[in-house]
Amino acid sequence: MDYADPHPDHEPVTTIAWRLAHLIQVLGSPAAAHFQHGVSDSPGIEFVGTAEAALRQLDDGYEAWMADVRDLGVAGLTRPQGALSPPQFADAPISRLVMYSHVELIHHGAEICLLRDLYRGSW
Repeated sequence: MDYADPHPDHEPVTTIAWRLAHLIQVLGSPAAAHFQHGVSDSPGIEFVGTAEAALRQLDDGYEAWMADVRDLGVAGLTRPQGALSPPQFADAPISRLVMYSHVELIHHGAEICLLRDLYRGSW
């Protein structure tokens, strides 16, 4: 999704589909135990081919992510990320990972809304 070969001279404007796929990837698989495994242990995500299925996949991922965040409690939010993240973030608290993930959700979710508004206003 991000690694075209050859790399384009100018980055294209990413689509709603790209942004949905990115958010699905940020949330991880609904079957994942989000805060119990390392980066390489995470189950893969199969991207779907329709908008309806992608929205369902996003909703399922969000519900699973939020359930796991709620289950962390204060002690879980303050423990180090360890193998959950790349080595440079291993000592950072899990709350930082949660916060960064939520920033991604807000950022790209807002972009999706903007693109939908622009599309609706174009005809």
